[in-house]
Amino acid sequence: MTVSNMGMEMRSSKDARAEAGSVSRRDFLKVATVAAGVVLSGCGRRNSANARVTLTQWYHQYGEEGTQPAVLRYAREYTRLHPDIAVQVVWVPGDYATKINTALLTSGGPDVFEKQLTVPMVSAGQVVPLDDLFSPEVRKDFLPEDLAANSVDGKIYGVKMVGDTGVLYYRKSLLQKAGVSPPRTFDELIAAAKTLTTRERKGLFVGNDGGVGALINLAPWSAGSDFLVNDQIVFDNPRTVAAYEKLRELNDSGTLLIGAPTDWWDPSAFTQGLCAMQWGGLWAYPAIRKALGDDVGGMAWPALDSRGKPATFAGGWSQMVNAQSRHIEEAKRFVRWLWLENEKIQQDWNLSYGFHVPPRLSVARSAAPLDSPVPALAVKNLQQHGHFLPPAWSSSMGTALGDAVSNIVKQGRPAAAEVSVAAKKCERELQRLLRYRQ
Repeated sequence: MTVSNMGMEMRSSKDARAEAGSVSRRDFLKVATVAAGVVLSGCGRRNSANARVTLTQWYHQYGEEGTQPAVLRYAREYTRLHPDIAVQVVWVPGDYATKINTALLTSGGPDVFEKQLTVPMVSAGQVVPLDDLFSPEVRKDFLPEDLAANSVDGKIYGVKMVGDTGVLYYRKSLLQKAGVSPPRTFDELIAAAKTLTTRERKGLFVGNDGGVGALINLAPWSAGSDFLVNDQIVFDNPRTVAAYEKLRELNDSGTLLIGAPTDWWDPSAFTQGLCAMQWGGLWAYPAIRKALGDDVGGMAWPALDSRGKPATFAGGWSQMVNAQSRHIEEAKRFVRWLWLENEKIQQDWNLSYGFHVPPRLSVARSAAPLDSPVPALAVKNLQQHGHFLPPAWSSSMGTALGDAVSNIVKQGRPAAAEVSVAAKKCERELQRLLRYRQ
């Protein structure tokens, strides 16, 4: 799992069209059966019977306790306010990416669903533009990155509903005892990790793969580099090379925890004292706070050097409307009510069950749980140093870059050559993808 997609599958437009012509009756029935097995009625029987329209809304299976009852409550509240509209919630277990991709290729897919936008979805006509939901005032209430992550060719296709970001957590007492200040650069981070490494613990945990997955995007971002800008691959440059060379140096330093019981997105290694610092998600903060109390600090990933900047990721989920829905206008009104107008629900969804950042800036500012020092700093870093991969970035590109970074870090291959090869592969994939957008 990488910070760029957190497990979401992305496909090229050619792949989508090929699948569109080859979805078998068995495939469709398999998805339909799985979905039907987890349908959760979002409205009372009486209201459902009186409804003029029934909207189907898909969610992936969230792990946080309370999320399932919450989405049912939201659906019931909407039907109470709009008795002619019923909302049927579908809680999808297992491989959500495959199931939603398949469902969107049929006429029986959901009216409203959550996903991360890709160019193939737009090219295949699977999603409806939602620009009319975004007044100038509403646009100003979102980070530009969140709007851009949901836009293709200037049109907005998704409403951000969950905001996620990363934090470099550290034990304040351990750093103080060792005479170490929170690191401001990659070199300072390596030096701190060496000082904090003892027989009982390692200085830093960035994943059991040595940070290949967690830092593949963050390291270049901290160097001031990027990956895909204005439909151009831009990461083949000396700054990206320097970032990956520094990641290799970190792996060779002997300071990284490898073989932890869980990976970087779970805080167990940090809370159990297996490391003094860990890169993780803001979602892990409640568990860390419960285990360590006030003995925890947090920061963005340090700048590569004096020419770089701190970096973190701007991740999360967005809600979209299926272009094949028979009730597009009703679906759009439901999305507007849920994720643009209802501040109470937006705060409840992001902070009452897990620990996320409400995407609406005004809602995040009014959220009391984000006021404590570490979350407040994480939100500030998200707004100042958050990065994302655009909808034109595909899983094939991620695989090409991931292979290159693994070769650099694990096999010691020349970074410049590996980055160049990956960039050429990504450029070919990008051109193939963009042909279908025209």
